[in-house]
Amino acid sequence: MNFESTRRRLTEKQADTVDRLTKAAVEVLREEGFAGLTVRSVAGIAGVAPATAYTYFSSKEHLVAEVFWRRLAASPQPVDEGLDRTGRVVAVLRHIALLVADEPELAGAVTNALLGRDPDVEHLRARIGLEIRDRLATALGDGHDPDVLEALELLYAGGLVRAGMGYGSYAQFADRLETSAKLILE
Repeated sequence: MNFESTRRRLTEKQADTVDRLTKAAVEVLREEGFAGLTVRSVAGIAGVAPATAYTYFSSKEHLVAEVFWRRLAASPQPVDEGLDRTGRVVAVLRHIALLVADEPELAGAVTNALLGRDPDVEHLRARIGLEIRDRLATALGDGHDPDVLEALELLYAGGLVRAGMGYGSYAQFADRLETSAKLILE
């Protein structure tokens, strides 16, 4: 899939380079964690010059945010299968929460990265937020209360920070999202 870069449109060759960089970033995170991640080390594993990596990613936070954006954008909406509104919302929240649950180093890095002030991270954070908002709005259905949508967004964002701070695993975060969403919706 040829994702549009946060910094520019990509040719096929450039998209391949960015793909290699994002995959290498996940490898480094597994081995070294967020503290040990550098754009330079990722470039080495991806087989590109550091200057090339910095052409696409302004910081390690930008790189990790891109990894999460790609996973989110590539993940399908949960299948409706006759669920009611609460069931649809819970399915969306659980799906998003579990995107990185099996990779704790990546999960923690995503939280750190998305809190960054880098303009490229801010751009991705906005794209991620809009994608999550759209998925929740679709799950809520036509004519939904905008305050309920905002409450669900705050629930997700707060839970992401809480999980990133180590107050439980991302799987536990998904369970808490379900419980809290039911409290809001029922």
